[in-house]
Amino acid sequence: QAQLVESGGGSVQAGGSLRLSCAASGYMDSRSVLGWFRQAPPGKEREGLAIIAHGGAIATYVDFVKGRFTISQDSDRNTVYLQMNRLKPEDTAMYYCAAGRSWSLREVDFTYWGQGTQVTVFS
Repeated sequence: QAQLVESGGGSVQAGGSLRLSCAASGYMDSRSVLGWFRQAPPGKEREGLAIIAHGGAIATYVDFVKGRFTISQDSDRNTVYLQMNRLKPEDTAMYYCAAGRSWSLREVDFTYWGQGTQVTVFS
């Protein structure tokens, strides 16, 4: 079991930055994968943004965030971050942290989810 708690969401003007945090606890090992997803509007399938191998050695991104978003994990492996730069109004969504064991950006491949944190980008 893994427990995930997101924080860091808020409202920001277009072009600005936010850093989301995900406090992770519970069992994770070298096969664990942590990811960031977003959902807008509610009820729509969550889209994968970035994933990172537990330990932080490798990461991958969906094309439309490459160069703007960066996923990282701190040295004690308890927190995963999503640094978001040059934000756009279309980035407005509920952002979720997730944990699984597949190298995938698909929602269905992740088992554990946080409660989400809202990001609103205004023009």
